[in-house]
Amino acid sequence: MLDVPLLIGGQSCPARDGRTFERCNPVTGEVVSRVAAATLEDADAAVAAAQAAFPGWAAMLPGERRARLLEAAAQLQARSGEFIAAAGETGAMANWYGFNVQLAADMLREAASMTTQITGDVIPSNVPGNFAMALRQPCGVVLGIAPWNAPVILATRAIAMPLACGNTVVLKASELSPAVHRLIGQVLQDAGLGDGVVNVISNAPADAPAIVERLIANPAVRRVNFTGSTHVGRIVGELSARYLKPALLELGGKAPFLVLDDADLDAAVEAAAFGAYFNQGQICLSTERLIVDHKVADAFVAKLTAKIETLRAGNPDDSESVLGSLVDVGAGTRIKGLIDDAVALGATLVIGGQLQGSILQPTLLDGVTDAMRLYREESFGPVAVVLRGDGDEALLRLANDSDFGLSAAIFSRDTSRALALAQRVESGICHINGPTVHDEAQMPFGGVKSSGYGSFGGKASIEHFTQLRWVTLQNGPRHYPI
Repeated sequence: MLDVPLLIGGQSCPARDGRTFERCNPVTGEVVSRVAAATLEDADAAVAAAQAAFPGWAAMLPGERRARLLEAAAQLQARSGEFIAAAGETGAMANWYGFNVQLAADMLREAASMTTQITGDVIPSNVPGNFAMALRQPCGVVLGIAPWNAPVILATRAIAMPLACGNTVVLKASELSPAVHRLIGQVLQDAGLGDGVVNVISNAPADAPAIVERLIANPAVRRVNFTGSTHVGRIVGELSARYLKPALLELGGKAPFLVLDDADLDAAVEAAAFGAYFNQGQICLSTERLIVDHKVADAFVAKLTAKIETLRAGNPDDSESVLGSLVDVGAGTRIKGLIDDAVALGATLVIGGQLQGSILQPTLLDGVTDAMRLYREESFGPVAVVLRGDGDEALLRLANDSDFGLSAAIFSRDTSRALALAQRVESGICHINGPTVHDEAQMPFGGVKSSGYGSFGGKASIEHFTQLRWVTLQNGPRHYPI
């Protein structure tokens, strides 16, 4: 069992009132981590520590910030085993956590490369002798709120570019992966960023609303970023607006995967299976809607069914398991309810659907219609549905018939045709002949509609985590009307 203290001002500490909560393995029920349950005063202390560290971190030369972030990336990768050891918090496979560490290290390296790319502009002025500039400067304290499903990637993303831009950070850990989020903070602390540059707060699940509002309301917090469900994202967005804090929100998805009539079906099947079922479909980018031209739909479904038969879900410690557990038993019950609703209304359960505790076998449904909850609701599980259409325009209408707009994919041998279609898909991300699940540290990552607003990743993040300021220098006399 892992003991998980708070990280405030470079120090490991318990909650002020000594309270803790436990996170259990969803498969075995065993306690994985005993976690400090922060009070409102602890939240205040974390922000105060970040505020105190801000002047020194913001004034640090960009080359030095870069060196420390690169050291953090190296340490993160070197401690991969510690992150994998905490995978029991979510029931994930070891290979998923290993992938998380690799991409998170890349995010820190990419952020390090950005420390010298935070530039401004010289703007011509109509005032004689006036030299006008637009400068990007650090904002202050940034609050990052990260989820459990890709815990190393998404928590690192919440803090890497804010740090590169010269801000200090408070990370609010997920209640479902607190040990992993706390370990990220420790890695950054051990890499020599400095006391208070990164602070990590964990809270009991029941305390989350109060802790989040307390953090957002704190005057020293100047920016907010949140990755998670659309439901909670709306709350974070509303709170941020109430306290006049700009927020970057990366929310849910219902990714469409378009298979045109000329697609390479074998390649499409491999990408669809990966996109729909990797990490048990618990990724915001996961393929949920397989939108297939009628001409090739039967062949595609047959090939995909054969692929799914090879993807057994089970205890991650079982060597025969290809897929792992859902995050908890409640997730399985919720997702099974969506499957049962679709079947009751006439959908065909092609394969899967068996639920045992938190283990749900990968599932494929055909004949899904807009009368069924699965047509619109994000399953956030190992479930994909087949929607059939005649021709590209019909497939496009189905793809855009969603409140969500994060990731999408199109498979076609005619790349010009696919590219023209991609520009009309309502999503922040679209991949041609590739899976919907694809992330790279340097790419702009964000969605539209109910999938949120703003973009993480490389240069796209700079505008979110800096303040644009107009600064002038008057050379020589200036005429005034009075």
